[in-house]
Amino acid sequence: MSELPTILLVEDSENDLLLMRSAFKKAGSVFPLREVRNGEEAIAYLKGEGPYQDRTAFPLPTVMLLDLNMPRLDGFDVLFWVRNQPLLKRLTIIILSASLHGDDVAHAFDLGANSFLVKPTNLEALAAMIRSLCDWIRINHFPPLLETREE
Repeated sequence: MSELPTILLVEDSENDLLLMRSAFKKAGSVFPLREVRNGEEAIAYLKGEGPYQDRTAFPLPTVMLLDLNMPRLDGFDVLFWVRNQPLLKRLTIIILSASLHGDDVAHAFDLGANSFLVKPTNLEALAAMIRSLCDWIRINHFPPLLETREE
């Protein structure tokens, strides 16, 4: 793979965004990180609508880090929407939430989440998590999002 995988971070909290940016930097991530602030923006980004039309500047992500508790459309709504889009069904979606409620974990997996991570509250622990995530992205093989097989 010649292009680096893009990570889409869907997070509404400005404090969490600042912490995530610091954690990615501290972890030494080389992956392009794109950010959106809520579920509506996440869907617009994935559809390539509005300010996200330029796929050179806003490429389809390889991995989406998705917060659950957001205004407008929450993470569950976004997850449900993505898993019902034939062209996006293979997108790797990792829930990154402060919630560890068993019902949230089960519901996220029922809707098609690939993983559920709980946000650490300090920078060192978050950077360690992001470092592990980046190592996994580096060695993992991702399927193409768009189905191109001829039947």
